[in-house]
Amino acid sequence: MLFLLRLGSLVCLVMATIAGTIDSIRSVASSAVVITSFADLWKSFSPSTFERLQAAIPAGDDGGKFYMPAVEWSLSQPAFAVLLAVSLLLWMVGYRRVPATGRFLA
Repeated sequence: MLFLLRLGSLVCLVMATIAGTIDSIRSVASSAVVITSFADLWKSFSPSTFERLQAAIPAGDDGGKFYMPAVEWSLSQPAFAVLLAVSLLLWMVGYRRVPATGRFLA
């Protein structure tokens, strides 16, 4: 399980690096700052899963009262920043501590 978390962290880190590089190249080419939002990146790679996410979020009552603002906020953030944050979270969950007892024995 820890291996899968660390592998997911690596994949997210690589994707964040690629997204940041693409944004940098577009910014230099257009002589203006270009930042791709996470929603735009998701729509360009897998529009069907993005539509499923939109359909899964309840539109009425208080079904999405608590997590809807968080989902909307994260979708509007730059793609490289969201992917870096997910990579960091996956790495922290999958981190294996080195036992301290073996290092200090005489």
